[in-house]
Amino acid sequence: MTSIDQYDYHLPSDLIAQQPLEKRTDARLLVVNRQTQEITHQHVRDLPDLLGAGDCLVLNNTKVVPARLMGRRVTTGGRWQGLFVETDANGNWLVLAKTRGKIQPGEKVVLENREAREDVELELLANLGGGQWAVKPLSEESPFDLLERVGRVPLPHYIRGGEMMPDDWKDYQTVFAESPGAVAAPTAGLHFTHELLNKMSAKGVDRQFVTLHVGMGTFRPIGVDNIDQHEMHFEFGEINQETVDHLAKVKADGGRVVSVGTTATRVLETAASEGQLQPWSGKTNLFIRPPYEFKAVDVLLTNFHLPKSTLLILVRTFGGDQLIRQAYREAIREEYRFYSYGDAMLIL
Repeated sequence: MTSIDQYDYHLPSDLIAQQPLEKRTDARLLVVNRQTQEITHQHVRDLPDLLGAGDCLVLNNTKVVPARLMGRRVTTGGRWQGLFVETDANGNWLVLAKTRGKIQPGEKVVLENREAREDVELELLANLGGGQWAVKPLSEESPFDLLERVGRVPLPHYIRGGEMMPDDWKDYQTVFAESPGAVAAPTAGLHFTHELLNKMSAKGVDRQFVTLHVGMGTFRPIGVDNIDQHEMHFEFGEINQETVDHLAKVKADGGRVVSVGTTATRVLETAASEGQLQPWSGKTNLFIRPPYEFKAVDVLLTNFHLPKSTLLILVRTFGGDQLIRQAYREAIREEYRFYSYGDAMLIL
């Protein structure tokens, strides 16, 4: 399973969800049982009945920042677009940028705020290759305060061409988001409401939080034929001692670690890279692919992912290649809604 073509599939474009359902928990849930090889159809609201007392959800509490930037080149007036990725120790920003014509280090871009008025300027410091630039905002504001004013929700291109609507401020954020730094939402977490989490707690399904700030790797396609040659970008994540101790007790008492999304999965598996879950904080470029053996995750809740993506490879590695292929065929046949605002899959 090293050829990227083995992870391709055809998806009718009308199955790509362009907005979430009015009620998050009404999303459909394809339940895949690895032990029985059965596939059944439920809804996200049924999760309290599908998981057992003693199980524990692990949720990614990263918060999506309004990272999409729009502006004009000061010298030419040409349109400029960027995606904020992260800051460095000097307060400079790393951005993915594109514009017509050739742009040079030293040029300035004036950003437009959400009212389409000119706002703060960015100075372009260095072209880092691959569309990446080091830039310096000509402002003393903190990055996140500045982005709150001039940034837009960084929707993926397959949702309305990346063009945000007012509801996306709320829709493209989990209800438990608290640690700002992501440029894409941990989409499996979008299905949860406080009401659903409370119902699960009442059924004995606990929850813990980890952090993974979803970065530019999410937008980077696999550009090689052999997936073993693909290099993942690093993303910052962490899991603390309290969470590690709690999950150890869950396992000891016979419960299951239920990872909500591929991002939480990558934190857990990075932290368990030595064979046992340990506290961890740092950057990970873990690429989960066959013949990877999972060390920390027992159950996976995830959305449906793009063809030829690292996320699809992770899910098929966890669920079993043929079974997840079958599940995707079933989801397409039953017209499930796909991708970030779409339906979900529970792999038991």
